[in-house]
Amino acid sequence: MTANYETHEHDVLIIGAGGAGLRAALEALAQGARVGLVCKSLLGKAHTVMAEGGIAAAMGNVDKSDDWRTHFGDTMRGGKFLNNWRMAQLHAQEAPDRVRELEQWGALFDRTPTGDILQRAFGGHTFKRLCHVGDRTGLELIRTLQDRGVELGIDVFMECTVTRLLKDGDRVAGAFGYWREQGRFAAFKAKSLVIATGGIGKAWRVTSNSWEYTADGMALAYEAGAELMDMEFVQFHPTGMVWPPGVQGILVTEAVRGEGGILRNKLGERFMEKYDPKRMELSTRDVVARSIYTEVKEGRGSEHGGAFLDISHKPAEYVKKKLPSMYHQFKELADVDITKGPMEVGPTCHYMMGGIRVDAETAASTVPGLYAAGEAAAGLHGANRLGGNSLSDLLVFGRRAGKAAAEFAAQSSAPNIDPSQLADAEREMLAPFERADGEFPYPIHHDLQETMGALVGIFRNEEDLKKALVQLDGLKPRLAKVRIDGSRMFNPGWHLTRDLKNLLLISEAVTRCALARRESRGAHSRIDFPNYDTEWEKKNNIISNEGGSMKLQQRPVPEMPAELRQLLEEKK
Repeated sequence: MTANYETHEHDVLIIGAGGAGLRAALEALAQGARVGLVCKSLLGKAHTVMAEGGIAAAMGNVDKSDDWRTHFGDTMRGGKFLNNWRMAQLHAQEAPDRVRELEQWGALFDRTPTGDILQRAFGGHTFKRLCHVGDRTGLELIRTLQDRGVELGIDVFMECTVTRLLKDGDRVAGAFGYWREQGRFAAFKAKSLVIATGGIGKAWRVTSNSWEYTADGMALAYEAGAELMDMEFVQFHPTGMVWPPGVQGILVTEAVRGEGGILRNKLGERFMEKYDPKRMELSTRDVVARSIYTEVKEGRGSEHGGAFLDISHKPAEYVKKKLPSMYHQFKELADVDITKGPMEVGPTCHYMMGGIRVDAETAASTVPGLYAAGEAAAGLHGANRLGGNSLSDLLVFGRRAGKAAAEFAAQSSAPNIDPSQLADAEREMLAPFERADGEFPYPIHHDLQETMGALVGIFRNEEDLKKALVQLDGLKPRLAKVRIDGSRMFNPGWHLTRDLKNLLLISEAVTRCALARRESRGAHSRIDFPNYDTEWEKKNNIISNEGGSMKLQQRPVPEMPAELRQLLEEKK
């Protein structure tokens, strides 16, 4: 290491302080590792706090017949059988224990009359399965994990952006980053790393995701040699706020439908009767999102291009008690009282099912010492995620990643970092300040979002996807010539320039995978291939970095053991 940088040394370095990162940190600490936690924002501001509906876990507190087998089956069916079956099994089996653990650490859940954790219905789940705290579950989860982490003495580095993973031969050796406030560089040396940086929503203009969601972890892992998987599967949540424009995309929790909300078009018709007469509003997210999109496309949408979601038929006190955040959100942001009238909602880019390819048991990527959990990792959700499964995913695989990373660190010697890696990383970050001409990053981000929104959205076809690849290619030389004015002190244009590199890379991966998968499955809908193709049910798309160029190949989905296959047959 060189003396030019502030340097920090840990056994395990965790990048991202949402639910997965915090849970990984707690587990690595419990294993006796020295743990560092780097986050782009402030601690407690992670996107996990936006999760509203609940944590899916087969506790059987409300529906006694619920068990892990049913939860496993629901997850596999929701993911259209493209899931890593072992991840789905571990997730369903371990989620109840992870929820009980949260409760022991001080999480306050809503209760049944007998004092058990209350559970609510959610789209795609057979039973009432979501453990919740009103509609503020993610906030309670983060508060609980963070309090415990602070109490145990995690080293936290806030408002620090990681721009490159450092390596020693094949294995990871740490990370290079900068403090967002002063622009000073920092080097982190570690025996193992966990990536828990969330998703890629800022590649689209209309998104429920927060500003941090710029595909950082997936891009860092890809550049370090890890494989990405199933990048075509981007979930559009059916219900984001549509109006006013300033709040476009902000999430309207599925709990509104779980508690009895009804979707209508401008003619007042309850249109889900047409698309899924059995499950109606509680159909899976891909189906509801496409249904709203179709109603709007065919001229039956609301005034601002969405649909109406109405829960005003329920007593006002019930709505305020069950959905306090939604009540305040609409009152303050849209001047709508949801106890008296409908909300205007429409699809919004919400969640990434694809991500870093990991091992089910350990959350290990294909690079030694590099692990990933939460939304940054792929496998559990297959082609479409069920609501509530993301919060239990964070807990189950955050824990497994932290445990495996600590075990790897305990068996490894301290890595060596070649100073030339640090010099390269610094040069890359300073280059935009040294250019006299070139454009600013904002128009490039605008054009990227327009391309992804128009050509790689809810419905896709070959012509659009090929056009998207050409447009994305056209952005690369523009990004390479970006210039930045001003100093390194809190410079948003500089931050965006770095984020754009990640967004552009991952947008290309999404588009290439979407073009290759010539069928419609889960969240991936091809107008030119509207049906399932049984061949594609057996294949995952794998993206790898081959000498700096992006390579796409297909690999067979891991074979499910006979007893689990039989379980799915029985549940049909």
